[in-house]
Amino acid sequence: MGICGYFTVSWKCLVVLSFRLLFLVPAGLPVHSQGESQTDSKVMDNITVRQGENVFLRCAQGDIVTHTAWLNRSSILYAGEDKWSVDPRVSLVTLNQEEFTIKIEDVDMTDEGPYICAVQTSSRPRTTSVHILVQVPPTIINLSKDIVVNEGSNVTLMCQASGKPEPSLTWKLLSPSVDLVSEDEYLDIPSISRQRAGTYECTAINDIATDVQTVEITVNYAPSVSEGRDVGVTLGQRGVLECEVDAVPKPDFEWYRDERRIFNGLDGMEIEDAGQLSKLTFLNISEADYGNYTCIAINKLGSSNASFVLYEVIEPTSSTLVQGPGAVQDGNSGSMGTHVHTYTCLLLVTLLPFLLKF
Repeated sequence: MGICGYFTVSWKCLVVLSFRLLFLVPAGLPVHSQGESQTDSKVMDNITVRQGENVFLRCAQGDIVTHTAWLNRSSILYAGEDKWSVDPRVSLVTLNQEEFTIKIEDVDMTDEGPYICAVQTSSRPRTTSVHILVQVPPTIINLSKDIVVNEGSNVTLMCQASGKPEPSLTWKLLSPSVDLVSEDEYLDIPSISRQRAGTYECTAINDIATDVQTVEITVNYAPSVSEGRDVGVTLGQRGVLECEVDAVPKPDFEWYRDERRIFNGLDGMEIEDAGQLSKLTFLNISEADYGNYTCIAINKLGSSNASFVLYEVIEPTSSTLVQGPGAVQDGNSGSMGTHVHTYTCLLLVTLLPFLLKF
């Protein structure tokens, strides 16, 4: 029976075969039945390390040790002080009668797996095995791009992440902020409304760390113009009609006087558009400016309009002002003096007979 017959795990065969190469263990050892072993084996606890950190592999020695080596899954790393590995991250830390320690720097997923410390004593070989577990922080590797859709469309967002342990994924609408909306890598939004537009956050989390990325959803919808507000202005003054609209994308505006379109800078009128607001300004109101006006907002999904009335406000004249305490106001010039004169005459006629007796 070959020497691998003493082991039931394939990498143990590698250890013994490596022993023959390294330590020139002679063939012709006593034959054992299946399941027996001539090698003392010890299994250490797993070593858990985060990606990018350093790990130390320690193996106890002894006075009777003649040869010693560290091996990984497929190759010899160190045989005593001799480095067999070509990986610059692997180095010897300690080799004496008490311990044999090597270091692996900047650990990556490729370093995960079993490692064996093989020791040749004067009597029989012994091995100590340890398994390195590499933990990897989550990384979002596939994320939906920012999208623009029309209101009523069906939307699906995707977020995929790598990491170890496998990260959990959650979706949340940030702006405007709402409660958790999904605990899956896919987020389905059927018949999306304008209220569901905004910034969506995908979070990938495991025991090591968290990764967060965002997707912006823009929802297009047709304009909706606020109800028009009539404005009264005095002749010769400045007047402004304001047209407010809710629309995505932002609309173009058109102003009309009855059926005639108004253009900026003509007939003493100016048009100023700023996002969702358009202003029609009259620099110096004349009689001809009073009347009905219409604002129309247009984007690629539709249009909306509102009507306005610009009417005259008459300033009060001096004849309508209050002329003083106790004054009689009937709108006729000199009416106060007329009333006082009449009252005086009546008083004299009444008192005249009494005055003549004296």
